[in-house]
Amino acid sequence: MKTDRQIKNISRLNIPWKTQDPFLFGTYHHERYPGGDDNLGLSHGLEGRNKGNDFSGKDGWSMYHGSHIPGFPSHPHCGFETVSIVTEGMVDHSDSMGAHGRFGDGDVQWLTAGNGINHSEMFPMLNKNANPLKIFQLWLNLPAKSKSATPYYQMLWSEDIPKLTLKDSHQKNTILNLISGYYGDKISLSPNPDSWAADPNNHVQIWTLDMEAGATFVIPPLEENVNRSLYFYQGDTVTIEEEVIESDHMVELKSEKEIVLHNGDQRGLFVFLQGKPIAEPVVQYGPFVAESNEALKKKLKEYRETEFGGWPWSTSETVHDKNYGRFSVNPDGNRTDK
Repeated sequence: MKTDRQIKNISRLNIPWKTQDPFLFGTYHHERYPGGDDNLGLSHGLEGRNKGNDFSGKDGWSMYHGSHIPGFPSHPHCGFETVSIVTEGMVDHSDSMGAHGRFGDGDVQWLTAGNGINHSEMFPMLNKNANPLKIFQLWLNLPAKSKSATPYYQMLWSEDIPKLTLKDSHQKNTILNLISGYYGDKISLSPNPDSWAADPNNHVQIWTLDMEAGATFVIPPLEENVNRSLYFYQGDTVTIEEEVIESDHMVELKSEKEIVLHNGDQRGLFVFLQGKPIAEPVVQYGPFVAESNEALKKKLKEYRETEFGGWPWSTSETVHDKNYGRFSVNPDGNRTDK
């Protein structure tokens, strides 16, 4: 029996995704929203849903916590970071710092919650006929020394994210979106300054992989004891060593091994996460993350008293002008339009 394997574990891909330290949480939403109305909400299909808490997937979509506009109205975070990757459709962001924007079609938002922030993530129904949405959200933990960091908001625009087209020996392509980390001599855009990913010695990688049918792709070896997770969320099969793995599975991989992916007969889509574990205690209560029960109680008390700065917007389901394209406004008022 072979014991020196590249694969540590294979498990069914459920929502939320199982993650490894330094990641806390991962999820993928693929929504087939219908046409919207003049207020960027849904014009029909709301009957029979649990208003404000709809995770039903009825008719191929959910409202989540939105009542008229789908999405996640204002809610708090502290002690970690969110990395939101939108591959199709648009998301409207607003937060308690005053930062806001609209992003999608390959853009990534990196938000350090740190000492505490409120934000909303709404899905504006900008089109009259159909509004498909594909979004991944990852929660990346912060070490105890950074859990009290000042919140920080950054947009990584699709046009700026390094995209590598890698050909194998048979000229089959794999497209790698380098959201965080490096591949060969290519380096990602800078992560947020207080992030665990900001130190290259922590080897944090966030990639999306788009493999042509029959393509081969190599994940290079690294030092031992770095956590690696491969999420195979769309396709047919992928073979690693001699193990044939069907889509909708997560594979935990050894970091000291070269990993060779042989894609099957269909286009294969993957998310790859890697990082040296923070290896500190984690105490979590929903979107509140701390390093101890005592620290968690203090943060909950602080939120009850301060609401992490409150909510400067007129509604918890904030969306922006329907005529806007992709844009971002930082807390200092500096605006970028794409």
